[in-house]
Amino acid sequence: MQTRLSPQYNPKEIEDKWYHFWEQEESFHSVPDPSKEPYTIVIPPPNVTGVLHMGHALNNILQDILVRWRRMQGYNALWMPGTDHAGIATQNVVERELGTKRIKRDELGRERFVEEVWKWKHKYGSTIIQQLKKLGSSCDWARERFTMDEGLSAAVKETFVRLYKRGLIYKGTYIINWCPRCRTALADDEVEHEEHEGHLWHIKYPFKDAPHLFLIVATTRPETMLGDVAVAVNPRDDRYKDMIGEILTLPIVGRELPVIADEFVDPSFGTGAVKVTPAHDPNDFEMGKRHNLTPVVIMQENGVMNECAGDYEGMDRFECRDALVEELKLKKFIEMVTPHQHSVGHCYRCHCVIEPYLSEQWFIRMRPLADAAIKASQNKSVIFFPERWEKIYLSWLENVRDWCISRQIWWGHRIPAWYCQDCGEVTVADNTPVKCSKCSGTTLKQDEDVLDTWFSSALWPFSTMGWPAETPELRYYYPTSTLVTDRGIIYFWVARMVMMGLEIMNHVPFTNVYIHGTILDEQGRKMSKSLGNGIDPLLMIDQYGADALRFSIIVLTTEGQDIKLSESRFEMGRNFTNKLWNAARFILMNLEEEHPQEINIESTDYQFEDTWILSRLTTTIKACTLYLEQFKFNDAAMKIYDFIWHSFCDWYLEIIKTRLYNP
Repeated sequence: MQTRLSPQYNPKEIEDKWYHFWEQEESFHSVPDPSKEPYTIVIPPPNVTGVLHMGHALNNILQDILVRWRRMQGYNALWMPGTDHAGIATQNVVERELGTKRIKRDELGRERFVEEVWKWKHKYGSTIIQQLKKLGSSCDWARERFTMDEGLSAAVKETFVRLYKRGLIYKGTYIINWCPRCRTALADDEVEHEEHEGHLWHIKYPFKDAPHLFLIVATTRPETMLGDVAVAVNPRDDRYKDMIGEILTLPIVGRELPVIADEFVDPSFGTGAVKVTPAHDPNDFEMGKRHNLTPVVIMQENGVMNECAGDYEGMDRFECRDALVEELKLKKFIEMVTPHQHSVGHCYRCHCVIEPYLSEQWFIRMRPLADAAIKASQNKSVIFFPERWEKIYLSWLENVRDWCISRQIWWGHRIPAWYCQDCGEVTVADNTPVKCSKCSGTTLKQDEDVLDTWFSSALWPFSTMGWPAETPELRYYYPTSTLVTDRGIIYFWVARMVMMGLEIMNHVPFTNVYIHGTILDEQGRKMSKSLGNGIDPLLMIDQYGADALRFSIIVLTTEGQDIKLSESRFEMGRNFTNKLWNAARFILMNLEEEHPQEINIESTDYQFEDTWILSRLTTTIKACTLYLEQFKFNDAAMKIYDFIWHSFCDWYLEIIKTRLYNP
């Protein structure tokens, strides 16, 4: 044969060559085949705004191992790829790009702005797909989907209509999480809470009939007092028993406030008397409903104070806070100010401080859906690896609140609801209605809002297979086999996929869920741009090769634990790929004119060392199969490493050299 491999392994040359070959041969393509058992994974769709980072690398390496392993075992393996439109994130990116040209979104208008986003998507949206190919991902690229392509858009509309007709989707006015920067509602899961060193202002609220006497109220957000409609105390708090029913005067504003009794009030917080601001606090909103209080909204959607804020109208909310506190001090309404550490919610996209805000939004009733998902977990229809993540998953489902699904942005799936301008009737339909279903009027206006990105993502396992059409792919590949994902989206994505799968398809979307750890720097810190401690996987691939990167990361992946990573760790993978190369080079150099596929060896030809290495190989295959079935990736990697490096190279190849050199 005389095949000559170069003395040094060059991953750039070899990896690109073979990946191109696999693509040309459609090695990753799968079609429904009833004679074979399917094995299916749907990729957690990366955002179209994304570029490959180490978290993506880990996630996709794990999926690729499972798919390639099952493919080698004879399964008809499909790894479904695609990307997510990432509503708020993508809109923000395009807005920033337009800003460099001094163009504002509002100046363009909705239609032209959405056109600009599509242009951006077509230009940059496939970047991460090309990077995943560089990593060696064996996805069926011919089937690549996008959460806003025509088929998935049809699935979104059909799901919305079905849930609405079942009474699971409704529109209502409630306190929601509001981002003044993005000017949109956010679900509870999209709010990131951070501990802040703030203050607790103790403010004097004078009694109407005795203005020289005060009830002292403590608050962390004094600007919201402009929207106070009552002061509440616990009915069992002896300090305030005789004050219940009295009338106070709101400082600065002069509004009359009743003192009400409510069990929710914690007597140990502050003074035990709390301001009630139903339009700007979720607990106060519920209290306001119990006591028939009328909310007063004091802010605009951009966080600027409105006309109900009196002299503070036009001020930013934090500017208002400072100015109001100064006026309260000047007029002797501040009793004292104490340091106070508390949790403050931030937008998960722009990091702006979230404002609890009274707004009309669309919601999904989560309780019936969550109960079905809980039952599926209890029945072991969905199994978590490692098992500990099931408790966290179930805890969220047991305490879930209704999901706010409407977003006040332009990029995304527009809500399929139309309002009759003649009679006010709401028509929900998967196609644009010609006339009002109630009065037959033809002046209809579609809802301006779009759906939360996670709504379309929740349908991913079956929408990518062609649903709502009854396709061969849907019948054959659904439900899928395994989901591999990060713990950070158990609530955002995993739980919602299970709920939607059960509701729409009457079957869980997958059986096994593997939750992997987070990649940290060598000091145990999260990798981030601000810390400058990230490691670019593409640079590591350029330096060490994709196989070296893949092997190094898997060796460090201990059953869902976080991974402390430094660049030096990739040397192990490089050394191992070099070892494999050198072993192959040694063997090929000694085959002379023979082709491996033409060599016929009978078991009677085996010598002791041959039988020994074959037995070691069999043991290694069995162990690796068991480890991969249990999602113990690093154990499988180390078993292969030990077999190749020690058993095969250090022992077998050394032993047979005497046979090769002295036949």
